[in-house]
Amino acid sequence: MENDGKARGYQHSTRNSGLALVGREAETAEIVRRVGTDRSHSDVLILTGDPGAGKSTLLDIAADRARSAGGRVLRAVGSESEAHLGFAGLHQMLRPVLGAAEGLPSRQRAALRAVLGLDECAEAPDTMILGLAVLTLLSDLAEAAPLLVVVDDAQWIDRGSLDALSFVARRMDSEPVTLLLGVRTAAVLPGFDKGYERLELGPLDSAAANRLLDRQPAPPTGRTRVRILEEAAGNPLALVELAHATAVRNPERSSVEGPLPVTDRLERIFAGHAANLPEPTRRILLLLASADAADAQAAAMGLPEADDTAWEPADRAGLVRQDGTRIVFRHPLIRSAVYHAASFEERRQAHLALAELLRKEPDRRAWHLAAATVRPDQDVSAALQQTADRARRRGGFAAAAAAQERAAELSPRREDRARLLAEAAASAVFTGQLGWVEHLAAAVHECTDDPELRGRAALATGRLMSLGPHHTAAFALLMRVADEAANARSPLVLDALAAAAVVRYYSGEESQQRQIQSLLSGMPDDAAGAALHAWVMAVSDPGGAGASLAPVLPELIAEAKGDAQRLTALAIVAWLLDQTTLAARTFDEAFDQWQAHGPLPDGLGCAAGWTRLEQGRWAEARSVAADIAAMASSAGLDHAEACAQALDATVVALLGDPAAARRLAERALSLVDPLESRSVAVFARRALGMAAVAEGDYDTAYTQFRSAFTDDGDPVHYHVSYTVLAEFAAAAVRRGRQEHAAQLLERSAQRLGTGMSARLAALIARGRALLADPEHAEPFFQAALAQPGGEQWPFERAQTRLDYGEWLRRQRRIAEARPLLSGALETFQRLGARPWAERAQAELRAAGIETTDVAPSAFTELSPQQQQIVRLAARGLTNREIGEKLFLSPRTVGSHLYRVFPNLALSRGGVSEA
Repeated sequence: MENDGKARGYQHSTRNSGLALVGREAETAEIVRRVGTDRSHSDVLILTGDPGAGKSTLLDIAADRARSAGGRVLRAVGSESEAHLGFAGLHQMLRPVLGAAEGLPSRQRAALRAVLGLDECAEAPDTMILGLAVLTLLSDLAEAAPLLVVVDDAQWIDRGSLDALSFVARRMDSEPVTLLLGVRTAAVLPGFDKGYERLELGPLDSAAANRLLDRQPAPPTGRTRVRILEEAAGNPLALVELAHATAVRNPERSSVEGPLPVTDRLERIFAGHAANLPEPTRRILLLLASADAADAQAAAMGLPEADDTAWEPADRAGLVRQDGTRIVFRHPLIRSAVYHAASFEERRQAHLALAELLRKEPDRRAWHLAAATVRPDQDVSAALQQTADRARRRGGFAAAAAAQERAAELSPRREDRARLLAEAAASAVFTGQLGWVEHLAAAVHECTDDPELRGRAALATGRLMSLGPHHTAAFALLMRVADEAANARSPLVLDALAAAAVVRYYSGEESQQRQIQSLLSGMPDDAAGAALHAWVMAVSDPGGAGASLAPVLPELIAEAKGDAQRLTALAIVAWLLDQTTLAARTFDEAFDQWQAHGPLPDGLGCAAGWTRLEQGRWAEARSVAADIAAMASSAGLDHAEACAQALDATVVALLGDPAAARRLAERALSLVDPLESRSVAVFARRALGMAAVAEGDYDTAYTQFRSAFTDDGDPVHYHVSYTVLAEFAAAAVRRGRQEHAAQLLERSAQRLGTGMSARLAALIARGRALLADPEHAEPFFQAALAQPGGEQWPFERAQTRLDYGEWLRRQRRIAEARPLLSGALETFQRLGARPWAERAQAELRAAGIETTDVAPSAFTELSPQQQQIVRLAARGLTNREIGEKLFLSPRTVGSHLYRVFPNLALSRGGVSEA
């Protein structure tokens, strides 16, 4: 195109090229070090500072340095207008390398193309698969040369893109990829607010500020210089621009009276620069300012007069620069100043012009039409609804909610406004922004009297509240929705009860169960709602539901085949009923099919981790905990994070690292109110008790296990408390508190009744054996080991074998004790439960079998992630296939295998310890 050639011929000014260098020598050196030629590791650095502190210039320096060293650079720049466009930041960053994406595995390629709008998709792509696609693509690109990813003004990058980048940052390992993010100091950056190194760009000191002024074309002097130093307060951009203003204007006019925020001062200065430009230049500047980063080329090419002649005055004024073939503002504040200095009518015409230019970009066109519209308009509202639908199918829930909210504002019909606001609330749940969901729900309430729409909006709020720490308020809201739905005979009642049951599990509050049961008992039998009905029963009262649910659960799972969401719910039911093998199999099936419904953990999401822990798949349990903790932490969902930390604490305690287990458990307890989150409190106390057992501190262990029950002996939590009974009995024996423990144990057994699961029956039998007089213990040990399906819980069964073997040895029945003790030792060593393995070894020695000191196997010494990689490699999977299963890049997989190879005799098809 002719205009494209003119844009390429444009040369920008370098008047302020030294902006961030003066007084930033240390920061510049740090940036240069980060983007060196070292290909051995990845790196993430976040540059923070106020507007004008020099973040953009330092990022430019990093990009120039990386290119000069032979590296590759991918860039994205956030803007306020772009923040609501789903995956716009990702599209901006990956647009130059989309050809390389064709080499991705099919699922990853499909997910990436779907979210970038290159292909249509029926359902939202799995967010984990999308993150893996970006990670794999960046890793593949880094094979040829080190890769630098630069994201400026990250506080304005859309949430979907930010989530994908956060996923990549958490999983980068040995890739030669450096990720640099520039963000304003006060901005919240979800996914990057914890665990990453930050480089703060504070104000320049007096000496550096004066040096920077001395470097200006017309260095200010006298009172003008003093005033500039006072007004700029060490902000480099303010120093430069105020100095420039005094050089081209009347100094009296450029002196701002009274203290104003730096941003306001600079915007006024930039607007003043633009006001003196020729009319054609001002027109194209406003068009550029009204566009987002992806529209900028269209804006630059969109007017007949948009040639070098029109751009040159803006160049001389230092307002724009050329970035490759594109013309961009030199600083985001310039864009803001130009845009807000224009009248509304001028801005409206600019957006209409962009909408016309972007007819082939329906999502961007819809937002420009919306920006030009001040009164209800059905056509624009419909365009935004279509944008929301496309965003939701791509998994861009923040973008979908924003489009639905704006579509509601522009809808002429009141009932349509209410419906769109309710849909926006449901979409916004997956952003984790409770304040936004509450605002949308309140708007629905004001907009309509329709109980169904009001209920849906309130249900969205309650679901998100349930992942936070305030469960009493969440339950009250959800039960109000359920009551109103029941009175209106609305099918929403089961959805509300399902969400309320999750809160009941988290809180452990007995009165909540009575409220749920009161409504549930009045529900008619409905085949369509059978799975949801089972969910409510099992979650709110697994002991009472077990007898009726257990026989029909396999059939319900078979009927749910192909429906990942229902399979996940039923897997959780199986876990609650202690059908661990069935739960694990169903979780695995659901995982293979899962289509994500957003980046937040589902209700009782840690159940998958507890299932794997109980089954002896401890490395996988830790991976579940790590993923949920990372997602919950980035979304600010304290209860969900606490669940994950308690899970991880338990595994770490069993592995024999009591100090780390205590840190994790105490972190979990610090995140919740124990009276609002009894499940987390008991899980965390159980982990602390196991950590104490690992150290041989039975006083502490007794105290922690006893805290799972009230002073009267009732369970603090109706499901979790019973799992500590056998450990409590063992600690009580060590402390000489058998009588008290026996009373509590029998009270629990009576409370559970004949409907208790095989697992709980085995734990109670073990506890009875430990507490019984020696001559009466054996039948209880035998009953514990005779429970059907006991191998589902290998660690617990090994504990019983160890206790029974120890009892037999003390009864001088050595020959009978040895196989039990040997079997326990083999299980403990296989799992990596070092303290229990050492105890089993000591018992075997006392039984006359000499064994070498217990040393951790090479395999159990690996990290959880490395163990999973080795197992999959032993099955013959390629690095790329392993990476897709574990959400790692193939390069990371290969690096792990390389590091563990000296310790393991590893080959595709077999793993043995060296």
